[in-house]
Amino acid sequence: MGALNFLSDYFSDHFDVSIRKRKKRKVMQTVNIKVKIDCDGCERKIKNAVSSMKGAKSVEVNRKMHKVTVSGYVDPKKVLKRVQSTGKKKAELWPYVPYTMVAYPYAAGAYDKRAPAGFVRKSEQAQAQPGSTDDKLMSLFSDENPNACTVM
Repeated sequence: MGALNFLSDYFSDHFDVSIRKRKKRKVMQTVNIKVKIDCDGCERKIKNAVSSMKGAKSVEVNRKMHKVTVSGYVDPKKVLKRVQSTGKKKAELWPYVPYTMVAYPYAAGAYDKRAPAGFVRKSEQAQAQPGSTDDKLMSLFSDENPNACTVM
C-alpha cells in the first residue's frame, strides 16, 4: 500500500490529473410557502412560475390557507425567490405547525390570529408564564415534588 500511495501522490503532484468530482444530489423534499393569494390570476402565475423550476415534481396551491406546497428535488430558498419574483414580495417559508405539536399553543410567542385554523406559529420559546395555574398544577403532581404523594 505504501508504494501505491507514493505513486498516486507523485503523479497527482507532477501531472494534471483531473478527476471528475461528483455533484451532490439534491434530496426529495416538500417546501411549504406562505403567500397571499387573492385571485385565480395570482394562483395561476405562482403555479406556472414554480412548476417550471428544474426538479419540481408537483405544485399545489391552497388559496384558502395562503399556502403553496412544492414537492421535488428543489432548494427552499430558490423556490421562495421564484415565488417572490412573481410580485409577491411578502412570501415566506411556512411559519406554522399544528397546535397539537406545541406544548403551550396559546402562549404569547406561538399564538397568531392570522394563522389558519388548527395551526400556531413555530416558536422555540413558547412556554407558560411562570407562576401560572397550569404551571402550578403540573408541578403539584410532578415526580420531582417530594410532597406529591401526600396530595394523591
